[in-house]
Amino acid sequence: MADDTFSTTAARFAGWVTRREGRKFLQLSDDFPEPTVPQEKVGRADWASLYIHIPFCRTLCPFCCFNRYLLDETKARRYFINLKKEVEFYIQRGFRFSDFYFGGGTPTVLMDELLGFIDFLKQNFNVRRISLETTHREITPEVIASLKNAGINRLSIGVQSFDDDLLKAMGRLVGSGEEAKEKLKIAQGQFDTVNADFIFNFPTQTVEQFKKDVAIFKELGLDQATFYPLMPSPHKKSRLERKFSKVDTAREREFYEVILQELYLSGYQASTAWCFSHGHRQIDEYIIDYDDYVGVGAGSVGFLNGDFYVNTFALEKYDELISAGKLPIVSWRRLSEREHLRYYMLTKLFGMSLDRYKFLQRFDGDVDRKLWWELKFFKLFGLVKDEGLIKVTPKGMYTVCVMQKEFFAALNTLRERYIEKQV
Repeated sequence: MADDTFSTTAARFAGWVTRREGRKFLQLSDDFPEPTVPQEKVGRADWASLYIHIPFCRTLCPFCCFNRYLLDETKARRYFINLKKEVEFYIQRGFRFSDFYFGGGTPTVLMDELLGFIDFLKQNFNVRRISLETTHREITPEVIASLKNAGINRLSIGVQSFDDDLLKAMGRLVGSGEEAKEKLKIAQGQFDTVNADFIFNFPTQTVEQFKKDVAIFKELGLDQATFYPLMPSPHKKSRLERKFSKVDTAREREFYEVILQELYLSGYQASTAWCFSHGHRQIDEYIIDYDDYVGVGAGSVGFLNGDFYVNTFALEKYDELISAGKLPIVSWRRLSEREHLRYYMLTKLFGMSLDRYKFLQRFDGDVDRKLWWELKFFKLFGLVKDEGLIKVTPKGMYTVCVMQKEFFAALNTLRERYIEKQV
């Protein structure tokens, strides 16, 4: 019990520091420098990835904080035209990509446009890997065949839970838990990786319900599951608490222990602190695989050479800027060296390890010197072990989970502001 208290204290303190750091990403300027390719990386496609945001859904889930709109076919088709133009703007600036990540929204709501956009990417880049999100509502044998033929490597399906009562409470109107199981069976084995997304610590969710979800996932034999802690933006949190009860972060650890016991300690590989896989699998956390990434689409963000970029969230403004031949970036922040170092450490530890040599290449300095205080904290509490690679220990996994949740919660606050103000 004493060890649990010790570890929980470490998680709370690390979460508080990360929350404070994450809030700095809300301090933005509208006077931004042009995104550029560093001279030593000109012509290379291995230094930055491309995130592509498709903000349209057939129904809007109340707990989702991402930029999304109810599907309007006319607007959506116009959007895909603009999306290609935005990618072309980056091509003109010398950017090359090989790894692509589609998120939303629900990228599969207009399959003909999606497939046409993937063809466009193949015409302009040497495509290595594509990760794509969808919901089980969209899954049919025909859709699976089309995505497979298009070269999708990883298909991530938003399930959230197999429990119908919980899905109803969430306002998740995309089908029943039983339907989700059948759709997952259709997808499994058709791609390099099939991932199912789940949520934990929803106000009405019990640990027993969550245990059943984890058990069903294991029975289905899927390649991978990603378990997201509830991390609502301020207004969404208020609405949840008015409808249900207080969002109780004290319960998080109990849920997370289920994941550790049933998956991590039962042979699944921790691809991140909340993604667990059969063996080595592709993940959709491009912030881990790549130090730098470009985000395209309304409501996407990018990170290049220590610069944080935010695209407009408003469809009309997105169309206006693209039509004027401009990148749709509206906000920017240049991280201080300290902020950049801590952001880098967070993303790498979230991916379970930090490589000293790669750190040296990026920052021209030794991690033990530049982040001595942070490393001392992690080592003191037994959260990492030093084996050449700085690796997260089982004891440290919950702490890293809390840290990443706090950082994403700050970004959700940013999203909420920009969505409400239609920036």
